[in-house]
Amino acid sequence: MKYITVYCGASTGIKKEYVEAAMEMGKTLSNSNIGLVYGGASTGLMGAIADSVLAHGGNAIGVMPKSIADYEVAHNKLTKLYLVNSMHERKELMASLGDAFITMPGGFGTIEELFEIITWMQLGFHSKPIGILNTDNYYTSLLDWLGHCVANGFIGDVFFRNIGISSSPNRLIQIMRELKTPDNLFIQRQTGDVAEWKIN
Repeated sequence: MKYITVYCGASTGIKKEYVEAAMEMGKTLSNSNIGLVYGGASTGLMGAIADSVLAHGGNAIGVMPKSIADYEVAHNKLTKLYLVNSMHERKELMASLGDAFITMPGGFGTIEELFEIITWMQLGFHSKPIGILNTDNYYTSLLDWLGHCVANGFIGDVFFRNIGISSSPNRLIQIMRELKTPDNLFIQRQTGDVAEWKIN
């Protein structure tokens, strides 16, 4: 994994743990010689992880639509900043630049990006590792709901089991290195019992 695309909030949230985890993730990426691809903002968790990557000597690539570069306050110290024409172009370029994907705490946009990249895996559009940084149990309720979807036959268990989950940035990277996402997940789709998951 040379670059990991990270989805996260343009705000910091109300808990210091979110910013601390973003900074730790940035440090972990740099220490692992993994570059960051993200939404390009200088604010919120986006800014925190980018600043941390750069502070530890890593590479940070941002991707942002021109129309919201001022609104989201584009980061002006990145290794590279791509200004694109639309959100669709932003997501497509972020997906193509990353060798894997991590979702940290965030709101509507972050969740939408997570579900889209999982859906693309489900449809066989990519076989890149996907991880969720479950800082302070931020995603625990969502993970329980996904298990509910599996139990009710709307999500194949194989897809749920191919998402790495941890509250530790370092452990999450280790898990994602070990994920063996097959190229033919769509063909292998199956239903079954809810896959157990736990915070590592």
